[in-house]
Amino acid sequence: MNLFRYIPLFIALCLLSCNHIANKTKKGLNKGGEMVGETATEFFDGVSEGVDKTLECKIKLSDSLLNNGLKTGVYNIGKQNHSNNNKLTLYLIFDASFNKEVVAKAYHKSGLEIGRAKATIQGQKGDARYFDFVFNEQTDISFRNTITIE
Repeated sequence: MNLFRYIPLFIALCLLSCNHIANKTKKGLNKGGEMVGETATEFFDGVSEGVDKTLECKIKLSDSLLNNGLKTGVYNIGKQNHSNNNKLTLYLIFDASFNKEVVAKAYHKSGLEIGRAKATIQGQKGDARYFDFVFNEQTDISFRNTITIE
């Protein structure tokens, strides 16, 4: 008879230990999933960054513009009412007052010139803003092109 008193206690202990093992297993799996997720995210961020670096254009200011206090920020290549990417929008930072017409020259990744655009750049020391350079509609600025601003 004493044996029957201990059976419910034994069953309760078994259930509690199974629940404890299940919780530990779940926590372990969650931690493993977290680590896999972080690793995958880092991998895809790296791939994305590599693709971005491969596809981006190179923007170069002439020494004269640099010496006159201009610096570049971000840029965007877009379309101007047709299918070719012929519009450069460039963020310029003024370390000195500046007012001059400049020429943007676009070069294919092979080094051949593919287009030119002019814009009047005007700003006071401490200013910064976007300027558009609209190339001929036949100009198609694509991946790994170089654009010089002179």
